[in-house]
Amino acid sequence: MEPTTLTTERLLMRPFAPEDADAVHTACQDPDIQRWTVVPSPYTRADAELFTGKLSPAGWQEDTTYNFAILRRDEEQLVGALAVIRRILPGTYEVGYWTAKEHRGTGYATEALLRAARWAFTDLAADRIEWRAEAGNTPSRAVALRAGFRMEGDQRSALFNRGTQRDTWNAALLPADLGLPGTHPHRPAPDVSGAL
Repeated sequence: MEPTTLTTERLLMRPFAPEDADAVHTACQDPDIQRWTVVPSPYTRADAELFTGKLSPAGWQEDTTYNFAILRRDEEQLVGALAVIRRILPGTYEVGYWTAKEHRGTGYATEALLRAARWAFTDLAADRIEWRAEAGNTPSRAVALRAGFRMEGDQRSALFNRGTQRDTWNAALLPADLGLPGTHPHRPAPDVSGAL
């Protein structure tokens, strides 16, 4: 896919570029980012250069992962990162994100997630966007819930991170949750609460 830039009232979301390596390296020194995401730990300058200069551009070229640098529009300062990742099931994508420590609590992550979801539903023909995080990552869960994701449960041993299988929280967003049409019809499960 051709690299895409998205905007919101406060944010500019664009593909990462090699010149973002310093800002990514600095942000990923945060112990919380290293604890709750799958970025390498310790996070080196070489890791940032690989991510911004090779992995992110390759994801766009191969239509597998669309990594966005989230920047404040007024200062073009890096706020965080957001990825939209193609899953095996047609029309299904996963999102992941982190926010630099000094920008947490501003609503930037929710704003970026909503914009990326609308883009995925309209431009990628997504019918489902999944969010998952290691159980206990309450801030990430709060962002997903504020963006309209619905919790769908827990999965045991569903995330491999730093040599350990970890349990995850899982949620999903459908086009209808944002008032958008889906690519395919959706037939919800029947209500069986009164059965038996």
